[in-house]
Amino acid sequence: MSTSIVINRTSPELKSTYDKDGSCRLPYRFDDDTVELLRQRVADISGQRRPEVVHEKDSDVVRAIHGCHEFDDVCAALVRHPQLVEMAETLIGGPVYVYQFKVNLKQAEEGAAWPWHQDFAFWSEEDAMPRPDAVNFAIPLDEVHEDNGPLVVIPGSHTMGLFDLPDKSEDSTSDWRQHVSNDLAYTVNDDRAEALIEEKGKSVILGRAGSLHAFHPSIVHSSSNNRSADRRALLLITYNAVDNAPANPTRPAFLVGRDTTPVTGRHDERLVLAQVADDIRATA
Repeated sequence: MSTSIVINRTSPELKSTYDKDGSCRLPYRFDDDTVELLRQRVADISGQRRPEVVHEKDSDVVRAIHGCHEFDDVCAALVRHPQLVEMAETLIGGPVYVYQFKVNLKQAEEGAAWPWHQDFAFWSEEDAMPRPDAVNFAIPLDEVHEDNGPLVVIPGSHTMGLFDLPDKSEDSTSDWRQHVSNDLAYTVNDDRAEALIEEKGKSVILGRAGSLHAFHPSIVHSSSNNRSADRRALLLITYNAVDNAPANPTRPAFLVGRDTTPVTGRHDERLVLAQVADDIRATA
């Protein structure tokens, strides 16, 4: 089934949809020049040898880049885009700061899957984030279709708490690399995910490059291997409520933002976000 909705970015309907389903399409899209600029920056960063650049297991293929807003001026401008900040404040209900910034890169025919998981499991268990009062904004830098590893979410699963958390012994240690690889430290059991899908259904997030989608930190989601000849780069910005910041995070700063100063919107003429009425696509 296809769905199509257009909602004003500050309307009660937008917040209602997000609260009910744990995800929602946003009726905006960055223009082609903006997308190309972001692609160029991602390509430049991907070629660097630095801890923020993560590779596929036993490979030189780049899987993801992290914390780019801390050292790249375009990414820094992006997280301050006035409409993104306003939408984050609308969905969360107050001032926000940038908790996390990353680009997940599924290279053509090489990008590996992300298993079923909940982002808040990592943030709660590893960073001691008090509550899931945060929001993820997903911006594809390539067109996303059924075969290049689209994001799949289970609507409503964000209201059910955290699933399948492993037991933690007093001497247990966690390697942050297990939080950015396909061998994730916190996953949702496949059988449980299938039962949730049977109960609630699932949505496959497709769309044009530059489109916008918001999803909740506790929503159960995954993505498949990239089986196509098309790359799938997905830029993700996580805004967290200022009063929800972890007190003493220990993971690297490129995974857990330390600057909790409320973000204020600032226009940058290089980043053009336009309202659209026909770019809202998903399958369920």
